[in-house]
Amino acid sequence: QVQLVESGGGLVQPGGSLRLSCAFSRSIFNIYVMGWFRQAPGKQRELVARIISGGIINYADSVKGRFTISRDNAKNTVYLQMNSLKPEDTAVYYCMGKWDSREYWGQGTQVTVSS
Repeated sequence: QVQLVESGGGLVQPGGSLRLSCAFSRSIFNIYVMGWFRQAPGKQRELVARIISGGIINYADSVKGRFTISRDNAKNTVYLQMNSLKPEDTAVYYCMGKWDSREYWGQGTQVTVSS
């Protein structure tokens, strides 16, 4: 059973930073897509950032210039560095991995941006 375990969420003031981590229970070296999604109360889950095999990186327009997705193959971990956080970034953040035509999801980690 493959597991994705997120960590790093919490409460932060507007303008602050957080780094989310997603630890995979398997090698991430050849995973086709890895990414971060978020879901705010009453809203649909949306893509935040993703890394596609070959090095392609996509960001949602709302986070461009503020968030950075990265990977550490040695640690089988994907990160999301979030800077200049805004109240509208408040959501549950989910890690996702896709390979062999299947999607795998973490349990989510809460990020709350509030003063």
